[in-house]
Amino acid sequence: MMMRRRPLLRAAVVGGGAYVAGKRAAQGSAERAEQDERIGSVEQQQAAGSQQPAAPAPGMLDQLNQLTTLHQQGALTDDEFAAAKAKLLGS
Repeated sequence: MMMRRRPLLRAAVVGGGAYVAGKRAAQGSAERAEQDERIGSVEQQQAAGSQQPAAPAPGMLDQLNQLTTLHQQGALTDDEFAAAKAKLLGS
């Protein structure tokens, strides 16, 4: 009877080791897939962000605020305001 236990015990140890190794490999590939997905979403956000117009410089913001104030006070018409804003932004 002792002879029969050792092969079964050996098979159990080998099978258990293979199970653990397979589980770790699957977990690692799942983590890599998740990481690839996160990297892809970051790349998409960066690509979408690069398509947006650049923010105006701080000096330009002051000038835009002055134009807006003049427009709200009635010193500039809608057309004059649009033209001055386009000229300032380089559009």
